[in-house]
Amino acid sequence: MRLIWVVLALVWTGVAQAQDGFSEWLVEFEARAVEAGISAPVVSAALNGVTYDPEVIKRDRNQSEFTKTIWDYLGTAVSDARIANGRKALSREQAALDRIEAQYGVDKHIVTAIWGLESAYGTFRGSKDVIRSLATLAFDARRAAFFEGQLMDALRILDAGDVSARAMTGSWAGAMGHTQFMPGSYLSYAVDFDGDGKRSIWGDVAVDALASTANYLSEFGWVTGQPWGVEIKIPDGFDYRLADRDVLKSPADWAALGVLDVAGRVVPDHGMASILLPAGAQGAGFMIFDNFAVLERYNTADAYVIGVGHLADRLRGGGAFEGGWPLGDRALSFDERIELQERLTALGFDTQKIDAKIGPLTINAVRGFQASVGLVPDGYASPALLERLRDAN
Repeated sequence: MRLIWVVLALVWTGVAQAQDGFSEWLVEFEARAVEAGISAPVVSAALNGVTYDPEVIKRDRNQSEFTKTIWDYLGTAVSDARIANGRKALSREQAALDRIEAQYGVDKHIVTAIWGLESAYGTFRGSKDVIRSLATLAFDARRAAFFEGQLMDALRILDAGDVSARAMTGSWAGAMGHTQFMPGSYLSYAVDFDGDGKRSIWGDVAVDALASTANYLSEFGWVTGQPWGVEIKIPDGFDYRLADRDVLKSPADWAALGVLDVAGRVVPDHGMASILLPAGAQGAGFMIFDNFAVLERYNTADAYVIGVGHLADRLRGGGAFEGGWPLGDRALSFDERIELQERLTALGFDTQKIDAKIGPLTINAVRGFQASVGLVPDGYASPALLERLRDAN
């Protein structure tokens, strides 16, 4: 019992110290916001009484797209309930979604899938005070510059009178509304689709948020009629070094190397494509197109993009993935992912960032290390690979 009280005392002390530093930072930030041209009364009213939120920092370190295995993530993201609720949402909003698709050229199933993953079709839009969350993240050193910019943009939204400070609610990371727009994205891409004079993404009516999402994807280059990706089968003897985002070939050229869809057919010519193996040689594989990168502008995690794409396909009537997953593996912890990146970089396989996110740069570094020690260079960052790195360092 005494040990528990000691631990709690240390935690409380740490939070108190963070709050002291946060309060000093907030005073300095308030001055910078006014210097940036935001109304002093708006800034003062928005920041008055705002306190440090340790829960936000905890959530920042444990984002599910990066901390779960992809099969666990997809089990939730594309669950039977989410598919069923998505089909109901599609039916309910069909007229608006058809008009949005016609105007922006973005598949309504993709827009609906983003809605489903971001807020469960509007049922969980987030109740966190966005100003408090963004201020906490801006004070935190990990991504301070990004979140300080988002906090400035949130204050600009308040300055424009689009919403009141305490009604500006959202996720722990400051994302807002049905499709979880960050403040900067709201300022640049939100639209008044229903013509009521407001870009309303916070209320119960979803149409402006759905249209804003379509506009966002369109602005970043969405290719009308092109899929995000197609599930494929990898042939025996495949050179896994080709499963690299920088290696682009036409579906016909991939077919010449034996890469076909799961039915054994040549993938239709949707443009140049690369091969993605999110769980390495033992998991499902995908031929991905330009629209995959467009969806990454919403969230850079491969698991998220695959989740959106697969949910959209299921809402359209498609089936489950046919490929399996290495179900015996577990996800690396935050500390293990940091260690993985540090060990790869120390061995000369530079991940370029030490951020605990297993993105394309880290996957390429993993592939380089695997090739150097005679492993299949599939880029899969598994617990077994980390053990091999420990032995090598």
